[in-house]
Amino acid sequence: MKVLILCTGNSCRSQMAHGFLQSFDDRITVCSAGTQASGKLNQKAVAAMKDAGIDISQHTSDSVDKYLNEEWDYVITVCGGANEECPAFFGKVKNRLHIGFDDPSHVVGTEEYIWSEFIRVRDEIKEGFYKFYVENIKAE
Repeated sequence: MKVLILCTGNSCRSQMAHGFLQSFDDRITVCSAGTQASGKLNQKAVAAMKDAGIDISQHTSDSVDKYLNEEWDYVITVCGGANEECPAFFGKVKNRLHIGFDDPSHVVGTEEYIWSEFIRVRDEIKEGFYKFYVENIKAE
C-alpha cells in the first residue's frame, strides 16, 4: 500500500498527516510532497508532533515532481481554507481524496494562541487520517 500526501509547502499539515498515517501501520509506504515545497519543516509542526509522541524531525520537504513517475494507491490533498489552492496530481493513482485542514502556520496572535491552533489542527489531522486508515486501508 502506497500513500502520497500532498500540500502546497509540504512543511506542516502534510508532514503531520504523514507522521500519523505511518504510525498507524508501518506496512504502509507513506510519502508527502508539495507543489511549492518549502524545503524545510515547520518547527512548530515538528514540536506539536513530538508532543503527540511522533518524531517527524527527519522528514524532508520534497517537491511533488519527485513522485510523478510512481504508482500510488492513494493520493490525498490536505490543503484547507476557501482561498487556498490545492495541488493536482496527475500521476498513476488508484484513488484521489481530499481531507482538508486549516493551515496553522498562517495563524497570528499570541504564542499561546498560535500553539493552541497547531495542537487543534494536529488533533484534527490525527482524527481524519485515522478515520481514513480504518475505512480504507485496515478494512482491506
